[in-house]
Amino acid sequence: MPWQEMSPMEQRTQFLTDHHRGLYSMRELCARYGVSRKTGYKWLARYAAEGARGLVERSHAPHVCPHRIADDVAALMLAARRAHPTWGPAKLVQYLAPRHSRVRAWPAISTVADLLKRHDLVRPRRRRRPIVHPGTVPLRTSAPNDLWTADFKGQFRTRNGIYCFPLTIADQHTRYLLRVHGLLNIRGVGVRPVFERAFREFGLPRAIRTDNGVPFANTGLHGLTQLNVWWLRLGIQHQRIRPASPQENGAHERMHRTLKAETTRPPAADLAGQQRRFRTFRQEYNEVRPHAALEGDPPAARYAVSARPYPATLPALDYPGHFLVKRVTNAGTIRFQDRLLFLANALKEHHVGLEESDDGVWSLYLGPVLLGKIDEATMKVYG
Repeated sequence: MPWQEMSPMEQRTQFLTDHHRGLYSMRELCARYGVSRKTGYKWLARYAAEGARGLVERSHAPHVCPHRIADDVAALMLAARRAHPTWGPAKLVQYLAPRHSRVRAWPAISTVADLLKRHDLVRPRRRRRPIVHPGTVPLRTSAPNDLWTADFKGQFRTRNGIYCFPLTIADQHTRYLLRVHGLLNIRGVGVRPVFERAFREFGLPRAIRTDNGVPFANTGLHGLTQLNVWWLRLGIQHQRIRPASPQENGAHERMHRTLKAETTRPPAADLAGQQRRFRTFRQEYNEVRPHAALEGDPPAARYAVSARPYPATLPALDYPGHFLVKRVTNAGTIRFQDRLLFLANALKEHHVGLEESDDGVWSLYLGPVLLGKIDEATMKVYG
């Protein structure tokens, strides 16, 4: 029997009327109204117990939902999200679980995501397909201080109109944020003191990875700058990502996104106020914020200072007796076989060593580091 002409309440009332008339058996009556006998008997039982109220349409929601998020847990989640608006559902659970041991079971990540969405605490974003460069070499570290990463987050103006250039240094293995320092420019003269304070506090890493911009690279031999020559003298390997390949420093770039969201929107009134924001962010990022790559631990729980202390003076540049030792002039040149060869301005006043490694080919060293080779036939320096 079609139902489109009457409401559910009218249908059930008519069903009961026909039943009381006794014109049809229960099977025929249910078939006439297009319901099962179980439903028919349910209507009769409800009418007998509650009268006409028993025929009113009821909610189909379950009376008990064992996986429903508890009100007190939901309140904790919402409060944590409002305090940390850039943290996702997984990070919120990782943050709250060790701080509220009385909660026996925490909701699934998808449940927390639905909760945040219902309370308008999620900004909709366009889904992006992850792009992996086919030539990307994954970073492999086995201990803290195997590799530090460094970069400048994009500059911005504070509210008094002064540009701020944030320099960031992090430990790749533990994601520990070693430094966030706002500078007035990106010149090496201001960058070196930031690294020096990091070296004094945390010791020396084995390597530092950067991009190819100033002050980490230049146009001279191997892109040497005074900053990375200083690193080489300290026994630190300098790694550079390929040009236009920020994905090769992906963890650092991801940290920059969080730094920007939490400290620069809006910017502080001046550089001093901005630096206070950076310090607050760094403390929370290292000591409070759970990190997915560390199984929910904050970076400070995994980081340890380097066993290589920062030396009071730079190690001397010593060369074997058979090396030909040359002092680099203030113009970045050396005199070799009555010819003036340009090396790099960053090497000025340093002594380099030359060793004839093949017939007419000389290897050029800065201490133990091979910088390149010199071909007597062309009198050119190449890497």
